[in-house]
Amino acid sequence: MTIYIALLRAVNVGGTGKLPMADLKAMCESAGFGCVKTYIASGNVLFTSNKSKAVVRKTLAAQLQTYAGKPVGVLVRTPNELKSILENNPYSDAEPSKTAVLFLEKKATPSDLSDCTSIKNEELSIGKNELYVYYPEGMGATKIKIPIASTGTARNINTVNKLVALANAL
Repeated sequence: MTIYIALLRAVNVGGTGKLPMADLKAMCESAGFGCVKTYIASGNVLFTSNKSKAVVRKTLAAQLQTYAGKPVGVLVRTPNELKSILENNPYSDAEPSKTAVLFLEKKATPSDLSDCTSIKNEELSIGKNELYVYYPEGMGATKIKIPIASTGTARNINTVNKLVALANAL
């Protein structure tokens, strides 16, 4: 069995995409996933499965579309992938709550960075299948526009650390 962490896009954030975590847990269990555990109400769920990452993502995305009546972005990572993200964090000396990982389906390119607008003092760095973003004044104070973010979902480093810890406990 493989442990997976699914990160949902635009769930219970800013009054959009209402999804009670009990419903998310029930969806995962009905899809045959085991040891299902949610973390905070922003669309983080951990579980085990003997299916491939692609099949897990497709299965959960289909369940969520049926539930919500529209597509819900689902990104799936393994605990080792999250550990690698933490190890490669270029802003590891910064306050974790001011550093975010923007999880993507594919590698960002330098042109994705140049497409960003309204940058004040934020810093961005390309990872494997993610962008790291450091918000010196906090995420709530930024005006930065990151177009590639429309296909991804962000979590701060504190959340990524917690998801790794929860996965280690499964």
